[in-house]
Amino acid sequence: MPHSDSPTRITVISASMGAGHDGAARELTRHLTAAGFLVDRHDFLDLLPARIGKLLSGAYLRLLTWAPAGYQRIYAATEHERRPNPAVRALLRGAERRTLATVTPDTRAVVSTYPGASQVLGALRLRGRLAIPALTYLTDFSVHSLWVAPGIDAHLAAHAIPAAQAHEQGAAGVTVTGPMTDPRFTPADEDERRAARTRFGLPQDTSLALLVAGSWGVGPVREAAAEILDTGVALPVVVCGRNHALAERLRADGIAHVHGWVDDMPGLMHACDALVQNAGGLTSLEALAGGLPVVSYRCIPGHGQTNAAALDEAGLAPWIREPDQLAPTLTELLHGPRGRAQREAGLALFTAAPGPVPAVTAMARGPLSAVRPGRQGSSTAVPAGTPDLPAAPIPSQRRPADALTGETVDALTAVTADAPRLPVSARFAAGSRRARRRTVLMVAAVAATLSLGIGAPLAYAYGESPGHHFGALTHYLEDDDR
Repeated sequence: MPHSDSPTRITVISASMGAGHDGAARELTRHLTAAGFLVDRHDFLDLLPARIGKLLSGAYLRLLTWAPAGYQRIYAATEHERRPNPAVRALLRGAERRTLATVTPDTRAVVSTYPGASQVLGALRLRGRLAIPALTYLTDFSVHSLWVAPGIDAHLAAHAIPAAQAHEQGAAGVTVTGPMTDPRFTPADEDERRAARTRFGLPQDTSLALLVAGSWGVGPVREAAAEILDTGVALPVVVCGRNHALAERLRADGIAHVHGWVDDMPGLMHACDALVQNAGGLTSLEALAGGLPVVSYRCIPGHGQTNAAALDEAGLAPWIREPDQLAPTLTELLHGPRGRAQREAGLALFTAAPGPVPAVTAMARGPLSAVRPGRQGSSTAVPAGTPDLPAAPIPSQRRPADALTGETVDALTAVTADAPRLPVSARFAAGSRRARRRTVLMVAAVAATLSLGIGAPLAYAYGESPGHHFGALTHYLEDDDR
């Protein structure tokens, strides 16, 4: 633990793209503070140049809502690309000065819970401008390539599956640390369950399926709610986050139990019997910590579907791909041995490894003199529970993806158109509109790339094939420009 007369400072950088990245940063901050560290927490969107962060967030949300099928294809096509689009790299470089300003002289480590921030920190490390360790805490169960940033000293994963994915893409210092959630997410006994149902106005003697869609309430939520209701297996209890319009539509559809933003999610989980989710983020981990069986259904594109696949592979949550499988799967989870097995597997995830805090503190307390130029990947993946990590050198190049050793595999798997010519004034106006349209398009593309905890790298795809990938998006943006 740091000396009381000279506390060690750690910087945590997240991003308010939905609530998952911020939730992980909040818990990391709380645990590090409890361990005696001083913690500075920053939103990466505020560090981007020209106050573009909020614009990116809004543009990404619109893209996810308007073109989900194309979004998924683009995500899959770029999932393993090694470098961001040049336009994205230029934008990220514009955040370097403000990012460095968050690191005070007494800071001993920087932790990112967001891929854009990790890319910036890694670049600063590679060029020697950041002289302290930089770590990435992977908040997803699947790892898109932008999560893996050259220059990052350690990549911390909740489970062996995301750890292996990160390692395959050349990540340095991959460590299976286990997940971390608010300690209020715990299994409920019968008395707590009944009290929670009374508090939320829910029926006492009916199976309840908690349907969540992130803080933005995105995806085919209405379809999922209606299909859960039609099974007769459970009543849907829907959380719409900040999507007030969705909540009103669900009530109009006849869904009786609809909530907006819920401050007491641990209590609501205590009241319910299973979680149905579509993104595979922090809420899924919270449910697992609370002893709820989790199922993935009607998942959003990009990381929603890759997370669902990873959770299914890990045996933590089945991914229902067809509606006719919803009723039998819910029945098994609520009333059969499959549900009991998944509850046990979910709870074991939190006892098999100590969480990311020991790995972060080991880096922060390491001697700065050990930080020197060297090769990325000088430290291999470390088994969960390892008390100390080596002080990592400043990396100079990415480790080959095939450097995964047999010992590392064991460690990772042990934890489970031409127009007529117009007058000059008209051509100028049209040109201005086209310029604005292109700007919005590029901003939207960058938004998607930087939103990888929730989305997909459209900017990269735009650079490769704008006509193919952006047809639907351009249609919507041009409609808005009229």
